[in-house]
Amino acid sequence: VQLQASGGGLVQAGGSLRLSCAASGRTFSFSSAAFSWFRQAPGKERELVARISRGHSREYADSVEGRFTISRDNAKNTVYLQMNSLKPEDTAIYYCKCTTHWGQAIWGQGTQVTVSS
Repeated sequence: VQLQASGGGLVQAGGSLRLSCAASGRTFSFSSAAFSWFRQAPGKERELVARISRGHSREYADSVEGRFTISRDNAKNTVYLQMNSLKPEDTAIYYCKCTTHWGQAIWGQGTQVTVSS
């Protein structure tokens, strides 16, 4: 299984970005997997931002609740993170993580999000 994250960039505070995470793999069942977005700011530990289960239930970190939305499109094998009302403290490298139905955790490469004040 491979994950390809994209959509990061530089945005002003109050702006929006949408991150995408495309999954691929010959024996991979996208619809059976759970996905998460994590982020890691310089000098800080990696933290969970949002998670979506195979049944589309969602959970969010308190710091992004109400501003970020995680979603999935099983037909496109892609998970999204819509980020609105961005703040400078959202600046980080964002990582997509897949947890397969057999319990394997797979990480994608990060995508940089920079929010200027």
